[in-house]
Amino acid sequence: MTSLVHVKTVEVKYIESDGVRIFYREAGDPSAPVMLLIHGFPSSSHQYRQLIPILAKHYRVIAPDLPGFGFTEVPTERNYIYTFDNLAITLAAFVDTLQLRRFAMYVFDYGAPVGLRLALFNPQRITAVVSQNGNAYLEGLGEAWQPIRDYWKTPSPENRKVVHDNMLNLKATRWQYQHGVTDPSSVAPEGYLLDDLLMQRPGNKEIQLDLFLDYADNLTLYPRFQEFFRQTKLPTLVIWGQHDPFFISPGAKAFAKDNPNAVIELLDTGHFALETHVDYIGSRILEVLTEGESA
Repeated sequence: MTSLVHVKTVEVKYIESDGVRIFYREAGDPSAPVMLLIHGFPSSSHQYRQLIPILAKHYRVIAPDLPGFGFTEVPTERNYIYTFDNLAITLAAFVDTLQLRRFAMYVFDYGAPVGLRLALFNPQRITAVVSQNGNAYLEGLGEAWQPIRDYWKTPSPENRKVVHDNMLNLKATRWQYQHGVTDPSSVAPEGYLLDDLLMQRPGNKEIQLDLFLDYADNLTLYPRFQEFFRQTKLPTLVIWGQHDPFFISPGAKAFAKDNPNAVIELLDTGHFALETHVDYIGSRILEVLTEGESA
C-alpha cells in the first residue's frame, strides 16, 4: 500500500492594516512558535515559496508582501510615503493586527532594515534572528552600490535615471538572481520574471527609486541595530550567499563582533541564496534555532 505524505499547506491571505491591504502567505500549526519572513528588493513573499513548507514543520510561518511589492495593495487615497520607516510602521501594524506577541525573524536584503526597525520598536518580542544577506554593517556594502551612493550624494534627475537604467529592468533583475551562481541555468525563471512584471505596474518604478534614495537612512541606524545584537545576543543564524555583489561577506562576518554566539555560514552562491540552497538553509534554521530554544 502506498503511504500518503503529509504536505504543509501554504495559504494565501489578505488583511487590512495601517490603511493597506496586505497580502501574505501562512503555513504551520497556529499554536506553534512564529517565524516572520521579511523579503527584499525586488521580490516579495514569493521568494519564500519553497522555504515556507520546510519551516512549517516547526513554526507558524508568516510572510507578508511589503507596500510597493508583490500583491499588497496600497489605496491611492492612502497617500503612502515610501520610506523604510514607513514600511516598518506598516509591518508593525500588520504584526499587531495578527496579534503576534513573540516571533523569530528571517530578514533578507530590504527585509533587514525593515525587520530590525521592528526589533527596535519592541525588542522583547523577538526570539531569534536569521539573516540571509540581510546587512547591518557598513563593511557589508559592496561596490555594486556605487551608482546608488552617487544618487545619495547628489539626488539629481541624472543620477536618478542612472539608477533607473541600471536596476529597474528584467536584465538587472535576472542578474541579481543569477550572479554568483555556479550554474545560472539552475535558477528557476518565475522569480525574476514575476518580480519584473510587478515592477512594471504604473508608478512602481518611482516607488523603487524613492526607496533607493531613502536607503541611505538605514546606514544611520546601523549602530542601533548593532546595539540590539549586543544587548540581546539572541539565537542568530547568519547564512550568506558569499558571491552577492551588493551585500558582501564581510557584512556577514561582522555579526560576530556584536553577538559572539551567532552562527555564521557562507554559501557558494549569490544574492538570492534560497534559489539554490533552500533545503540546506531550511535545515540549518531548524537545527540552529531549535537548539537555541532548548538551551
